[in-house]
Amino acid sequence: MLLNKLSTLLEKDIPRCISRALEEDINSGDITSKLIPEKLRSKAEIVTREFAILCGVSWVNEIFAQLDASVQLHWLAEDGDQIKPDQVFLKLEGSTKVLLTAERTILNFLQTLSGTATRAYQYAQIAKHSNIQILDTRKTIPGLRLAQKYAVSIGGCTNHRLGLYDAFLIKENHIKACGGISTAIERARKMEPNCEIQIEVENLEEFRQAINAKADIILVDNFSTEDMKNISRIETYSTKIEASGNINLNNLANHLKSSLQINRISCGDLTKSIKAIDLSMRLLD
Repeated sequence: MLLNKLSTLLEKDIPRCISRALEEDINSGDITSKLIPEKLRSKAEIVTREFAILCGVSWVNEIFAQLDASVQLHWLAEDGDQIKPDQVFLKLEGSTKVLLTAERTILNFLQTLSGTATRAYQYAQIAKHSNIQILDTRKTIPGLRLAQKYAVSIGGCTNHRLGLYDAFLIKENHIKACGGISTAIERARKMEPNCEIQIEVENLEEFRQAINAKADIILVDNFSTEDMKNISRIETYSTKIEASGNINLNNLANHLKSSLQINRISCGDLTKSIKAIDLSMRLLD
């Protein structure tokens, strides 16, 4: 359901993303590429220097839809494919000026989205023998929320809410402003009866209050190992439990083993600590 919604939103988001990216880079014109003869044509290829999960095909296609639709693209891999060091995964042919003008924007999107997908893949590999879902967060690069959410799903992890509009996540400050956990949940249920309600708790007493108020999901943030054991002794009925807080690739396996009653783990690290994939474009003639 969420993926279908994301796909629909991306149809409008990708052209907007590319338009902004081209505008900030080209602005009044690529003065360096003006040195190149107008009619000169070239072939080029994009190669990876390291292992990655490819992501960003639609963004690159849109770059040329906006810059020059006559440029020919021949993809040798698609989103979700594993690409290996020194592998050529895209061949291009067209105006030399256009290819060089587009180069940095192409690489920026491919490096960032493939970096996100690759990180999600690393998380998914650690959790593949577990029934616990690994989810992303809203800790994304400004302007690339939907793009990174897509990359996370391509890498094998799960999307949390897309933004502030599609699910409740009642946190500490919301609870204070509403006057308590039960009041906040009651208001949310009256306002949007069909919308999922998640609430963040910081101790066992708040956890019990959230259970009694029938929250759909309870987010336990930075709970100690002892508190996690105590949670396992509490009847949670149909409420899902999500762990979060300083979870990363180095400690994920331990969290998976020790989280007795956890259904989900959310990791800001999935999208905020990514490493750009080492890619390059080279002209062939």
